[in-house]
Amino acid sequence: SLNISNPEIEQAAGSFKVDIVGEDDSGNPVVIENQLEKSNHEHLGKLITYLVAIGAKTAIWIVSESRAEHIASISWLNQSFSEDFYLLKLEAIKIGDSAPAPLFNLIVGPSEEGKEVGKAKKERSDRQQSIEKFWTQLLVVAKSKSNLHANISPSNHSYIGTRYSKYLIFNYRVKKDEAMVELYIYCKEKEEENIKIFEQLENEKDSIEESFGDSLIWDSKEKHRACSIRKIILEGGYGSAESGWPEIHSSMVDAMIRLEKALKPHISKLNI
Repeated sequence: SLNISNPEIEQAAGSFKVDIVGEDDSGNPVVIENQLEKSNHEHLGKLITYLVAIGAKTAIWIVSESRAEHIASISWLNQSFSEDFYLLKLEAIKIGDSAPAPLFNLIVGPSEEGKEVGKAKKERSDRQQSIEKFWTQLLVVAKSKSNLHANISPSNHSYIGTRYSKYLIFNYRVKKDEAMVELYIYCKEKEEENIKIFEQLENEKDSIEESFGDSLIWDSKEKHRACSIRKIILEGGYGSAESGWPEIHSSMVDAMIRLEKALKPHISKLNI
């Protein structure tokens, strides 16, 4: 519940005047915007402006009728910011011959679940931005050393890749603390062909790994829709300090170049 005390009417906020400013139980200011009509954009803007100008932690918007887009806006504000936003509907009720009395109905307000949803969305957004930045920097290095990913753009997904043939894709992959390169073997239209191609390459495992200069992870289709041949880069992932990304990128690009070189002669001999 929200208790409001010490209300002041028409309090100045810069060149504006807030309808009502009160205090919550902790002494933090609460701004209240009265709009005794259908909600509109102007009053939503005022509500946010007053909250910032006063430095309030809570904003209450009172209307006689609310538009769906404003209900959604208040929900979004509660998910996106630490401040609390309430949208209330004012109605007059009358019991018998009594004088009409105001009744406030909560349309939408803050909740722990909503704040958690907002926190999860922000974390996902921050993660996607980090991943896209990671790929942007990696592709600069990759395109300076190889044409394999020359036509690829950064994304906010955990992988970027270039299709080498109908069934084969050379992917870079990254997690928070892990990066890898791989040959991804998959064709949706003929999934049964994936394992056949994998087995043809696996028959040349010793030769491929010798050319690559290290052991590889050979992952058949037992638990996945696709097969892959990959190498994990141990330096880290997008969650590493950005100052360490160049070393990770260099290792990834070097591994990709060696992986393509090791596989290319055998790919050309595939019976597909």
